[in-house]
Amino acid sequence: MLDQPHPSAAAAPRGIEAFTFGEPTPVLDRRELLDYIECYRLGKWYEPPISFDGLGKALRASPHHSSAIYVKRNILAETFRPHRMLSRAEFSRFSLDYLVFGNAYLERQDNIGGRPLRLVAPLAKYTRRGLKPDQYFFVHGGTEHEFTPGRIFHLAEPDVHQEIYGLPEYLSALQSALLNESATLFRRRYYINGSHAGYILYVSDPAQDATDIDGLRTALRNAKGPGNFRNLFLYSPNGKKDGVQVIPISEVAAKDEFLGIKDATRDDILAAHRVPPQLLGIVPKNTGGFGNMEAAARVFVRNEINPLQSRMLELNDWIGAEVIAFDPYLVPTDQPAG
Repeated sequence: MLDQPHPSAAAAPRGIEAFTFGEPTPVLDRRELLDYIECYRLGKWYEPPISFDGLGKALRASPHHSSAIYVKRNILAETFRPHRMLSRAEFSRFSLDYLVFGNAYLERQDNIGGRPLRLVAPLAKYTRRGLKPDQYFFVHGGTEHEFTPGRIFHLAEPDVHQEIYGLPEYLSALQSALLNESATLFRRRYYINGSHAGYILYVSDPAQDATDIDGLRTALRNAKGPGNFRNLFLYSPNGKKDGVQVIPISEVAAKDEFLGIKDATRDDILAAHRVPPQLLGIVPKNTGGFGNMEAAARVFVRNEINPLQSRMLELNDWIGAEVIAFDPYLVPTDQPAG
């Protein structure tokens, strides 16, 4: 006969249980592996050291990130002097690719006599550099197209790890842009979901019995989801002071954390792009504002736009003609010469 547990050996009462949930997050990031593989060979061409598809998606991750890029593109396109071989539309695509991917391409299309007819900007996201000199491919959707050797102009932002492709300047702030997006999405889901742990309802009043607790639980469950933020009535005639307490655990903290993340990530992004906040339409929080907008625009154009224009003038040396030229950038108080 099996031994039976002694009646006095009652099961120990269960204590308070607390737990966390969610997938584990690695402490060390694996992006450093890219510094070792650099640009690896994939058949006939080299693959970029970073996902261009990811860079393209990250363009719209944060309003400050995309706005800083587009304001540079707009100034470049506005000051560009159209040429018979390069339209303003093609130049706008060319400059946007350079700002987003750190790489921009122009294909020289010749006439029947072999003379340059026009320049067309293939999408940098799908353009790959071949293993041979002056060899480029357009790779998209499982198909590949090889450009005629010697007809592709490649403008690349230099990288310290490899010389095949360029990389954009803002990579150091890309995590801040993604964190900005994550904070916004989390806050949006926070309001849409309505079932977040916004508070702890602590009941220590002995006047409450099991039936009252079940009714209170049902009322709380019906107050979440669509139509949430309802009022709850609780009647406890024999209750004591502080017998029922509502302890908030996330509402105030989440609000403060959200605003702090948005401000900190915005500053990181603007520092990486070096764009004055008043040019992006950011509302200042102090009464003094951001200072003179026209002076900031002049300094911005001198320090950021002019160097970009100088880099793009490299096309003229490659093609042997002054295809790219720029007009001076004028703020409203400036008057054109003559």
